[in-house]
Amino acid sequence: MKRPGEITVVDVPIRKFAGGGMRDTDKGKLDFNGFLSPIVLEAFAQYMNIHMDMPDGSGRSSDNWKNGFGEKHYDICMKSLHRHFQDAWMEHEGYESREGMMPALMGMLFNIMAYAKQYLEDESDEEYLDDTMY
Repeated sequence: MKRPGEITVVDVPIRKFAGGGMRDTDKGKLDFNGFLSPIVLEAFAQYMNIHMDMPDGSGRSSDNWKNGFGEKHYDICMKSLHRHFQDAWMEHEGYESREGMMPALMGMLFNIMAYAKQYLEDESDEEYLDDTMY
């Protein structure tokens, strides 16, 4: 069913605007703006920026994590994820944790992203693109 302002060209809905602009619809397109939060992404970037400095005084690039963590990548991510989850749970229950709630949440987000990136790269059949798997 067409929405107001849409015309169909070869069964593809098109939106025409008063100024003359034309666009297809956003139906079926991923809505990153709706799915993600800019304040969470900014907090995550701040967390990552702080953690570019290593305890020994050396630094690492912002995308260093994309190189993975070797043969034990999944184990390293899972163990760190558990530690950050423990901190978040402690804070949630009203107890003091190692770093506080936001570092715990951002640490979990980092480990989930690192785990998921490697998992997606290891899955050569690209099954994750099939929306029926969710």
